[in-house]
Parts: sequence; structure tokens; C-alpha cells
Amino acid sequence: MPRYWQIQHYPDAERRRVLDRLLALRGVLDEQVARSRPDNLLLATWNIRDFDSNKFGNGPRLRESFHYLAEIIARFDLVAVQEVNRDLEPLERLVRLLGPEWKYLVTGVTEGKSGNEERMAFLYNDRRVRFTNLAGQIVLPKAYLVASGDTTDEAGLQFARAPYVASFQAGWFKFNLCTVHIYFGDDSGSELARRIDEIAKVAAYFKRLQAKEAADYILLGDFNIVSPEHQTMKALEKNGFRVPTPLQGFTTNLGKSKFYDQIAFQQHDKRLEFGSAGVFDFRDAVYRDTDDDFAAYFDGMPPELRDIHPKGRRKGQPRTDEEKREYYSREWITWQMSDHLLLWTELRVDFTNDYLGSLQPQEEPLADPRD
Repeated sequence: MPRYWQIQHYPDAERRRVLDRLLALRGVLDEQVARSRPDNLLLATWNIRDFDSNKFGNGPRLRESFHYLAEIIARFDLVAVQEVNRDLEPLERLVRLLGPEWKYLVTGVTEGKSGNEERMAFLYNDRRVRFTNLAGQIVLPKAYLVASGDTTDEAGLQFARAPYVASFQAGWFKFNLCTVHIYFGDDSGSELARRIDEIAKVAAYFKRLQAKEAADYILLGDFNIVSPEHQTMKALEKNGFRVPTPLQGFTTNLGKSKFYDQIAFQQHDKRLEFGSAGVFDFRDAVYRDTDDDFAAYFDGMPPELRDIHPKGRRKGQPRTDEEKREYYSREWITWQMSDHLLLWTELRVDFTNDYLGSLQPQEEPLADPRD
């Protein structure tokens, strides 16, 4: 359960707003995220936009945003997070709000132009999930690289951001979890080819690894998938990963038109079963597209971006009232929460009945009376 004690020290107006929003958020989470069995694992992935450098000047995140992020994440057991930045204080602040049972693993910063100074992280509740001591960023041996040679814009770069794998156990289920933030680039040409190549390389790597280790691998994160029928998805599927039926077809951008985020499995343990799944839209409870919320946060938005067009053909011109509202709902809230929706699934990880059944003695065949 997240920690709330800090809220009592907020000024009355802010305290009232935060408490109202948290209660609304808890209600929506109760309706949309449910564990069908008490021992099931709730696994999620979330690209939390630019967490939290404010290098683009749209923030920084308000302190209430950290409460909302913590409230959402706390409903799950294990969450892969992309776009953590160089400064780890925001991540540590979030984990402090989550409470003492929450731990995190995080990568080093991916340097270079494509890396965007990002890290990737796993946040997990250690009362429900156990880290089993294997973790590392993926660096492919030469044999795994595409035969056509380097397709990147930086010599020797295998991935824009190195995928991050760690081993966990929940209930009876032991698995290796790899989070990715695949290069986006463009929707066509060499940059799209690079995106497809990155997906194919990481999937092929784990396909070969599973053949050697007979282990379960889960790939999740921001794949920048174009559609379920696109080559970006086929790059996953042709290498043995599948998106279970409950997880298929979810769009994860705020416009609900893109299939960027995925959770894909290369399943070895056939006892694993998939339960409910979904995306969680924080706007059902916080940073809503309403007159009240727009007015509440108006003074918190940077006026140089709220009131003036910062780029494009209208750079320097004032925004209309409608355009200010659009800046709030389409841009500013993405820097407070995210421009992605959290994607989650429920896994049955209690295999006790399967195990007990396997211990049953085999019945002796009846003797033939003629013998």
C-alpha cells in the first residue's frame, strides 16, 4: 500500500484536490484491475514519459503526480518501466511512496544520440515476487547480428537502448523478464527497417537461449509496434514469441490508435495460464479533460508553452483558448503522467494442484484371470 502521510502537510486546496483524485483513482482501479485468484501474478509494463528530467521544459512533475503514479503501480506485483532518466532521485522518490515492500532494479544510462540518456527499470513487490539474482543488459555476440551488417546511425550500436533482462519467481513460476524500448525513427525506409531489425534481434537471441536453457522468457515494453499485422509484430512472432489472446489488440497511446506496447511470451512451463488483461487509462480519474481540471492546473503549466506556440510555422504566436486547452490535454498531462497507457496481464502461477496430481501413484492394471 502506498504511503500517504505527506499529504497532510499540503495546503488545503492542494490537499483536497489530491485526496479527491486519489479516491477517484482507487475506485477506477478497483473496477478495472482485479485479481481473479489471490495467488495470481499481476504483471505490467509502462513507458513513463521522460521520468523525470524536464529537459523539454514541460514540467517538472508536480508532487501529486508521484502519488498518482504510485497508486497505479501499487496495484500490480511487477512493473517494467521505460524512460527512466539519468537522475535516479525521481525513481527513488516513487519507490519511497510505494512503501517498504517495493524494490527496484535499474540499468545504467544508454549513452549516444539514440539512447536519449534513458534507463530501464523493474519495480516489484517483494512480498509477491522474488528476484532470483540474474540481471544484465543484452549485448549480442557477433553471430547474432544481422548478416547485412550495421543498420544503425551510430557505428557498432546494436540497440538504441540496450534491452534489460532479470530473473524472477512468483509462486511456482520461474521466468526471465526482458524489458525493451525499441528504436522508433520513422514509419518507412531505413529507420523503420532499423526498428524491425532491433525487434527481430532481441527475439531471436532469446529464442536461441531458450533452446539451450529450457526456460520461460517474457519480452515486454515499448516495441513501437505499428499494428498486429505489421512486420514489427511479425519480427516477434517469427522468433517464437506470442502475445496471449487476452493481451491481443490493445492500443497504448493516449489517442488509443497505436499498438506500441506489448507483453509477449516464449512459454516453456505449460502449467502457466493467462487470465485477464487490459490497459489502464489514468485520465478516467486524474488529469481529466474537463473544465475543472484544466482550471485547477492552469497556473501549473509553463506559460511560455501554454500561451505561445513554441515551434512550427506559428512559432511565437499566441495560442487561442482552445489551443491552450489542447496543450493541457494532449501535451502537458503526458509530462505529468505519460503519453503511454499502462498495459497489464494476470498470470496463474500457483501450480500446487498440478504438482500434487503428478504425485498420484499409477493404478496397477487388473490381472488377467487366465494368467
